[in-house]
Amino acid sequence: MHKNVPNLRHLRAFREVAINKNISLSAEKIFISQSAITQAINKLEQHFGTALFNRSPSGMFLTERGEILFRRVDRCLNLLQQGLKEAIRSGNGKAGTNPLNIISTSQLRALIALEGTHSFSMAARSISISQPSLHRSARELEDHLSIILFEKTNIGISLTKAALILSRSAKLAFSELRQGFEEVNESLGIESSYIAIGSMPLARTYILPMALNQLTVSRPQMSINVIDGPYEDLLQHLRQGDIDFLIGALRGNFPSKEIIEETLFETSLSIVARASHPLAGESELSLEQLAQYPWVVPRKGTPARSRFEAMFEQGGMHIPKGLIECSSQILIRQLLQASDRLTFLSKHQITLEEKQGILTTLAYKPDHSSRPIGLTYRTDWHPTTAQKELMNYLRDLSRDIEE
Repeated sequence: MHKNVPNLRHLRAFREVAINKNISLSAEKIFISQSAITQAINKLEQHFGTALFNRSPSGMFLTERGEILFRRVDRCLNLLQQGLKEAIRSGNGKAGTNPLNIISTSQLRALIALEGTHSFSMAARSISISQPSLHRSARELEDHLSIILFEKTNIGISLTKAALILSRSAKLAFSELRQGFEEVNESLGIESSYIAIGSMPLARTYILPMALNQLTVSRPQMSINVIDGPYEDLLQHLRQGDIDFLIGALRGNFPSKEIIEETLFETSLSIVARASHPLAGESELSLEQLAQYPWVVPRKGTPARSRFEAMFEQGGMHIPKGLIECSSQILIRQLLQASDRLTFLSKHQITLEEKQGILTTLAYKPDHSSRPIGLTYRTDWHPTTAQKELMNYLRDLSRDIEE
């Protein structure tokens, strides 16, 4: 994702000329020569194959595509500026010369690579550069900021708190640039859109596949990455810009205002079994009957697992023994088909299996089993047109869902 990030000097030059509408004035403000600024702008225009400025005797004025790019570049550099400020403060450093003027894209790429690998050699391979080059970039970044960023531990190279702060801001900044490049390309009629979606169990089986199919009809060339995993991991990737938004069961009660949750619909959890289960077809069931059978359940910490445990605790019963914890729909289906196990799922998650006569819901309605399903995204996230389209497809499909 971070391979094609331009030189930070070029981005600073572009932003300054966009603000001042004058190369010589911009050169004085950011201490870069006029020829270097001209070269930087020319390189960006060559990259896109289009003019970003209209040149005239009265100054340099952004074109329509220049305006698109400027909004993203400005957000990118502001994110880096804020991240540098917080990192220096966290590392007990002193804020002297604006550090944004002295760090480079290669140094930030080295930082991000080290966070993900904890090894200079593995980090170098991950971004296709030599180990000496990556090591030099990492140490230069540390020297420029005059704070400790890297520490040797028993697992390899670890990032300090200051380094993690800067790495997160760099990822968010680079994500802004990626979106800006996509928007400029789209204005040129070039499809280069990319969406990274964090998907939780319910969304994978019904609403998300349908929305993706709708989106790819109008955008067959776009790249989509659907990422599964524990909620905590997905949320972390969302916060640092690796994922654009999450879809699935909402958690609520966030400690900060950086995350927004948007409810799409409410769904209730049901007791699910194979279609030929001994309890299938019974018009009434008791909690005592359900406790006689083995269960496969979501892992601890998920909303569905909490409701499963509450169902027995509120009924004055012990939670059944011998639970299998699992979040894989495929494995759950196989376990249910080959045994008398029960599970706790939303009816929407077994839509296809019910139609095929494989699984069914039992006649027991847990109390307080309703839960909100929706989107989770960053408060300051500005989606591209393609990302907005996908979210709107999800919203439209949600309106058609009925319990």
